This record gives sequence, structure tokens and C-alpha cells, in this order.
Amino acid sequence: MAETVATMAAEQLAVERAYVAKLYDRLDELRAEKTEELAAVQRSESAGSHQSRSERDAFASHYEDRLAQLNAVDHRLVFGRLDTHDGDRRYVGRIGLATEDHQRLMVDWRAREAGAFYQATAQNPMGIRRRRHLILEGREVTALEDDVLDPDMLAEDGVLHGEGALLAALNQKRTGRMSDIVATIQAEQDRIIRAPLPGVRVVQGGPGTGKTAVALHRAAYLLYEHRERLRKAGVLIVGPSSSFMWYIERVLPALGETGVVMSSLAELFPGVVAAPERDAQVARLKSGLDMVDVVAKAVKDRQKLPDRDQVLRVDSHRVTLTRRIVKRARDKARATGKPHNEARNTFVKIALRELTEQLGEHLNTTSGNVMDRSYLAEDIRQARDVRVALNLAWMPLSPQTLIAQLFSKRHYLESAAPHLSPAQVDALLRPADAPFTVADVPLLDEAAELLGDLDEAGVRVRADADRERRKSLDNAEHAIENMHQSLEDVGVDGVVTAAQLTDFNAVAPHRMTAAEAATADRTWAYGHVVVDEAQELSPMQWRVLMRRCPMKSFTVVGDIAQAGSATAALSWGDALAPFVGERFVLDELTVNYRTPAAIAEAAVEVARAAGLAISAPRAVRDGEPPIVVRVDDAGVVGTAVEQVRAELEVVNGGLVAVIVAEDRVQEVGTALARALPGKVGAGVRRLDRQVVVLSAWDAKGLEFDSVVVVEPQALVEETGGGVGNLYVAMTRPTQRLRVVAARQLPAGLDRF
Repeated sequence: MAETVATMAAEQLAVERAYVAKLYDRLDELRAEKTEELAAVQRSESAGSHQSRSERDAFASHYEDRLAQLNAVDHRLVFGRLDTHDGDRRYVGRIGLATEDHQRLMVDWRAREAGAFYQATAQNPMGIRRRRHLILEGREVTALEDDVLDPDMLAEDGVLHGEGALLAALNQKRTGRMSDIVATIQAEQDRIIRAPLPGVRVVQGGPGTGKTAVALHRAAYLLYEHRERLRKAGVLIVGPSSSFMWYIERVLPALGETGVVMSSLAELFPGVVAAPERDAQVARLKSGLDMVDVVAKAVKDRQKLPDRDQVLRVDSHRVTLTRRIVKRARDKARATGKPHNEARNTFVKIALRELTEQLGEHLNTTSGNVMDRSYLAEDIRQARDVRVALNLAWMPLSPQTLIAQLFSKRHYLESAAPHLSPAQVDALLRPADAPFTVADVPLLDEAAELLGDLDEAGVRVRADADRERRKSLDNAEHAIENMHQSLEDVGVDGVVTAAQLTDFNAVAPHRMTAAEAATADRTWAYGHVVVDEAQELSPMQWRVLMRRCPMKSFTVVGDIAQAGSATAALSWGDALAPFVGERFVLDELTVNYRTPAAIAEAAVEVARAAGLAISAPRAVRDGEPPIVVRVDDAGVVGTAVEQVRAELEVVNGGLVAVIVAEDRVQEVGTALARALPGKVGAGVRRLDRQVVVLSAWDAKGLEFDSVVVVEPQALVEETGGGVGNLYVAMTRPTQRLRVVAARQLPAGLDRF
């Protein structure tokens, strides 16, 4: 009997290997085909009409995008097969594949036909008799596992059972990069992934429930299902930190999508990569929606009314810029409703007109003659005194300049925020050259809305481009003049203009993809926004994101219990009420796939002991409870090194994270690097090392085989007494958790 089962398994494996080899052959054919098509387009001449050059660029972009997709799906190209009651057999994979004559070979996992792979059950088989999981290493099928949904099929030959595709995936060692779960999506996850596009959908889930994976797979699904709607507008994915974005950046390409815009909270304002905000009080002061009025008042304060009338020199004459002139020009500029920098044109125009009229009347009176003095307008405009005075009254500003000066000059801050106490003003003040922080990003965005465009570099670029075009026109005119006689000799008269010749020879600018254009454009309106670790967002950060998606189409994922920032909301209702009221759908993930049950229970105890009302997702795996090692103060770092050595032996090639308070990352990282040369990385960009030292904030959303938490009470104190960061740290491991402590243990941990 055993020999029969083994023979049957070998036969089935041979069948699947042959079919999978056929799929990879077709993938390679498509890659070669698109590579040749791209090369042919790139070899084609740039001559021709504007339309032909534009079409060439569009084809090149299309082939580049398709090649990027084909190159990204090689790993585990196919992972499933569905056998239906109708005798149909569907293979499910990362993308759809068909033969050259359009015979279907494989269904895209996002297609409706593939939904049964994730949703079918014995109670609701959805027309499916058997769901087969294909386990691949490289391009080779190494194992098969069948879920039989039709009881009559159990007696048939060719039914195979294994360890379980889900548990096999969960037990794999971590790599430092997030892997997709496309082969093992569970039913409750799939319902969220395939939910309708419109509206705000909140996905609440405890640690290890797959929130991030669900969010990324949902982004890929929406781009597939609503391709035409989202192709040009795009999808924005926002995460808490650069380490998190680095961790997840390979998932979407592996799911067949390459055009999504990904950004951390620190990078939401183009051209700025903000530093963390270390001061909790400062973060709180900048987070509230009252800062909208503060920034608006700061802009108005830069539209100044002079203390007294000013006498200005225009060549050998004098004019008086009165307070009345400035006030009238300012009132009319404000009445346009335009942003500061655009309304300034109205302000300047009115002020110059009044000064010109004033000087003209003076000259007419003194000379006794009424003359055409239209030339005075340019004299007034070019006069240095006039330019200085008008700039001081209404200075063109960039968002960076406004916010930097707001927090570096006391009188600006006190005027814009009269509700702040002197102590709060002192806390917010900083040097003018201080770097922008994450808390400043929403203020920069708000300032940009109120100021409008100010692109001094762009002005210079446009001026340079105009000069180049004028030069090209001159050259073209000379060329046509030289050819004029020849043209007449052959009977051709005026068929080409200098402008046409110049445009014909112009080099077309780089054609940006939608993702590139969106990244560079602060005002870009996305079709959908995915927000991960959303429990950390402040009201001002939510305001920025709502501005990025006017249609209010959001997927919001997070866990209120894991909130560790000083500005986090206490509930999803509190976070979203100012923007969408109660118009959001709340889904909850209930199964913990990552954290072993014993460790998950310990983390829940810590959270509940601190008074947090949290859900406790059901863990699918058992495991060992946390190991707590008590030491004296002097021995903390040395003991942490010893514990890491021990964990490296146990996880045997897996990843170990050491999570410490922010102010000790460097110290602990240096000690570990000396003890374990070549294996340790400290900081958010070193997740590719076997041992990584991180703060709890940078560990959000990540997972490791083993975690060593150093001095848990320090994690509590760095968030003002909240246990959110400690809860995050305790729920990062997939296998083991160790705690090293010299100080008193937080409640819930003290029993270990």
C-alpha cells in the first residue's frame, strides 16, 4: 500500500513538473519577445512627426513595464490548481499566461475565476472538487498537497496530503524582506482583499494577523480589477518608516504590479526626507488640527502693512508708498482667493499702478504739460527701492522657508499661535537650519496649499529653455534664408517655417510614468491610498493623506493596541471622524499566523495589565513562552550579547532582532558588532544582516525568527508610560522571545 501511494505521488509530481516547465517556457518566450520588441522600438529613428515620436515613447514605456512584470514573477510563478465539477482544470499563479494562439495556460490570482482558490470550503465548494497546492523551489515542483472539497473524490487515486501549505510557509526562516502570501491567502483575508474599491475600509488586526500582507495584496488586486480607473491616477502606499518601506518594497512587483507609489510618512512632501521627531511634547503640539489655523495665520503675517509711509527713489524722482496704497493692494489681492504667491501678482500690479499714477501726476503738475508717460510703468517696476519695498510687504515664499522661520523666530510663532504658553513656544523654537522632522511634513504640505507655486529653479529652467529656443529659431531662420534661392529654383515657396524646423529637431523630454509623475507632484490626486500602521497617524497626517485622495478611497490597516506615538488616536472613530465621520467599514482579522501562542499570550497580558482593551487573535502555532533574564545595570549590554549568541545557535541561520530604546541603538549595536563581526547591522537600512538592532518604532510591521528585547521598562518610558512600543517588540518573533532586564519589569512580564 505504501509503495502504491509513493508511486502515485511520483506520477502526480511528474505531471505537475511537466506542466510547470511548460509555464516557465512560455514565460521565457514572452520575455524574449518583449525584449526584442523594446530593442526594435529603441532602434527606430526619432525623425518623423510629434505624434510618431510620442507613439514610439508610449510603446517603449509599455514594453518596459511588461518586461518588469515578467521579470518579477519568476519566483513561485504558479502555486495552485483547481479541479472543477465540470472537468475543467485551472492553474493559478502570479500573472495570467496564454499560448500564442490564446489558449489559457494559467489564471492570474486576482481574476474572479481564481477567487475559489482562496474562498472555497467543503461547506461551500463553489463548484470545486479539489484545490491543489504546488510547492516550488526555483522552477522545480518539490511537493504537492490537495484539499479535497468533494467527498466522492477521497476514494479516487491521485489525492495527496502533506504538511500543510500554510504551516510550511509560516515555518520558513525569515529573510529580512517581506514575502507575499499569494499562495496561502486565507478566506477572511481574501474577502478583504477583494472588497469593493470605493470608500474607507479599516482593517483592524492584532500582531501577526497579516494586515500588511492583506493591504499589499489588496493594492495589487485593485490595480488588476480597476485597471482603467487606477492606471493614470495610481495607488499610494504609506508606511511608518523607511525600514518598513524597505522591508515590503519587493512584494508588489512579485504580485505583478510595478507602478505603485510607496512612501514613508517622512517622505510625503516632495524633496524632503524628514528626521524622526524625538520630542513627544513637540510632536503633540504639531499634530492637532489647530495647526491649520496657525499656518494660515503665519502666511497672513507675511502680507505686511508697513508701520509708516515710505519715500522711494525712482531715478531722480521720489514717490511715496503709503500705508493706504499697501492696504488697498493687499485687500484686493486677498479678495482673489488665490494662494499667497499667486495673489502676490495682483498685489504688485495694483501697487505699481498707483505709484505710476502718482509719479505721472507729479510730473504733469511740475512741468505744466500733460504728456504720454506710459514709459513710467517700467521705470517704477525696475526701481530698486520699489522692488525692495514691495518684497518686504509681500514676500514670495516657499513652504520650507515659511515653516523654518515660523519655528526659529519667536515673534512669528507668538503671532501665529497666540494660544500657546511661553513654555510651549520655548519647546517649539529651534535653530533656523534645524532639519525638518516627521511632525513638520503636514505643516509643509499645509503651507504649500496656502502659498501656491514658487519654483525659482523652474523659472530659471524656463528662462534657459526660452533662450535656447530663441537661439534655435535664429539658426533655423538663417538656414532657411540660405536655402531660399534653391527652393525658388525648384518652385517651392514657403513650405517650412523656422518654428516648424525648430520643433522638428527638438529632443523630446523624458516621458515619466504615472508613478514617477505622482512622486514629484505634491498635488497629485491618487485613485486609492493604502495606509499601514495607521494607528500612529496624527490628525494633521490624516489631513495630508485625505488631500492626496479627494475621492476618499482608502484601505487603512493597523492595530490600535500597538500605537506608540505621542499623537495616536484611541480608536478608529476618533482618528477618522474629522475627515469622513462614521462613513467607514471596519473589518477585523482574527487569526495570528506569525506569533507563537505562548508569546502572543504574554504580550496580551502586558497590554491588558496597562489598561488597553485589545483583541487577542487566535494563534495557529504553539511555541515556547518568553525567557526573561534578570541582570544588574552594568551587565545589560553584555548579557544581551550572550543571549544573541544563544539565539543564533537555536534558530540556525534565521534572523535575530535586538529591540532597544531609541537612545541605546548605537551602544548595543556597537557592542554586538564587536562580538559578532560581519553579522550585525544597526539601523533601518541593515535588515539584510543576520542580527539587526532596532528601536521599537523601526521594528513596526517587521518580523524575525527570534527577538531579544533589552530593558523593556525603557521602551515604556520613551512613550510617556504607554506599553504600545513594548507590545510591538514582543510580537515581532515567529519562533522565540528573550527579555533582558535590570530594572523592574512592566506588569504582565513579571510572572516569567
